[in-house]
Amino acid sequence: MKLQSLTTGLLAFLLLFGLLFTTGCGGGSSSPTAATLDSSTTSDEVAVDENTELLDVEKKNLHFGFIKLTDCAALVIAKEKGFFDAEGLSVKLTAQKNWVVLLDNVIKGELDGAHMLAGQPIGATVGVSQKADIITAFSMDLNGNGITLAREIWEQMKPGVPKDADGNVIHPIKADALKPVIDSYDGQFNLGMVFPVSTHNYELRYWLAAANIHPGFYTATDPKGHTDGDVVISPNAPPLMPSYLQSGAILGYCVGEPWNQKAVFADYKGGQLGVPVTTNYDIWKNNPEKVFGVTSEWAKENPQTHLAVLKALIRAGKWLDASDANRVEAVKLLAMEEYVGASEEILANSMTGTFEFERGQKREMPDFNVFFRYNATYPYYSDCVWFLTQMRRWGQLGDDQPDSWYAETAKKIYRPDIYREAAELLIEEGYVDRSEIPAANEDGYRAPTSEFIDGKTYDGKKPNAYVDSFKIKSP
Repeated sequence: MKLQSLTTGLLAFLLLFGLLFTTGCGGGSSSPTAATLDSSTTSDEVAVDENTELLDVEKKNLHFGFIKLTDCAALVIAKEKGFFDAEGLSVKLTAQKNWVVLLDNVIKGELDGAHMLAGQPIGATVGVSQKADIITAFSMDLNGNGITLAREIWEQMKPGVPKDADGNVIHPIKADALKPVIDSYDGQFNLGMVFPVSTHNYELRYWLAAANIHPGFYTATDPKGHTDGDVVISPNAPPLMPSYLQSGAILGYCVGEPWNQKAVFADYKGGQLGVPVTTNYDIWKNNPEKVFGVTSEWAKENPQTHLAVLKALIRAGKWLDASDANRVEAVKLLAMEEYVGASEEILANSMTGTFEFERGQKREMPDFNVFFRYNATYPYYSDCVWFLTQMRRWGQLGDDQPDSWYAETAKKIYRPDIYREAAELLIEEGYVDRSEIPAANEDGYRAPTSEFIDGKTYDGKKPNAYVDSFKIKSP
């Protein structure tokens, strides 16, 4: 699919409509630009029930929660394109105030399941956040976040950033050039992230620590994670981060879209308010971002319903990555007030395969949002283990555990066995090709990868060696 770029002139006049307070964030295949978003554009037609074998579901009427972010897309598409209907399910989707309320409502049974931060089921199970047994059998997306710094901080940092022969900065931008800025800063260097167990928190800490900037440790007496830090990292509501940046309350943040691009196009003192310096794709290529979570009790009581839900979500993820036209329609659906409620233009910008840093400096990023490709929907044990290693690295988990504990914990929370059962049904029905899911003999672990900004190798089967490889880590 051919990627098209959004023009700066158009985006400078975008208005956001109705994006409510959340504590969330906001990846892609080739997808359309805002310029293609006209009412005559239609997506690929999908016959959703021609071959579907209905399961004997235990519960037909379901209530799912989500946060108003682009990466809730699989839930929205499953409902609006009829994939839930095809499975004989009647699904209500309700936006939640924030991540704490969302998880509480799942735990209390007021929601059957929800769009969650990948770290939430993990944190809940091991007791880092609200305590509960939450599982996931579906990963909702890859990538989709960025790190933005106040323009004045970027202007101090930029001279130390490597450049090409034409004077353009070379990406990915590491935090090395930020260290002398922090060291000479007169005052507390405040940074924002989304939630203590979010990818944003761990990505920001990883990026800083890779440049020998201490992001701080969590301790028994410091639940805020500021101990020994060269900076102070605190949770902030994503929609408010540009305002906090403008006020000087924070000097940078890690968040999902549209809040990085918002800083690019917001005018402040004769220039852009903030400058995105990197994306999480460059920090960890194709990292997991959100999941669909349910309580383990709900999954045990409703096994056939769970499979039907997963079938619908897998089809929705595939549909999202199938074509430009589908992305156009997805943008229109997500823009509806009951879903994300932002303008179509700003939503399209986060799904077009480009990302703007300094004004006029766009990079092609075809994988900024991924919903199905690269086995994006598969819940790998190794993804769960990575989050556990970060909880240990930064002190949220206070004690060392053997490698076997990481593996056993991942198997309690991430359930590729349930995913595969649903996928096999879709293969039989002809909606998914066997080549589109991991091989039957895979063991739930991605191959070791060094596609991190610091080049370190992560092997999910060797978590302690991975944690021990870092210079900055909790004692």
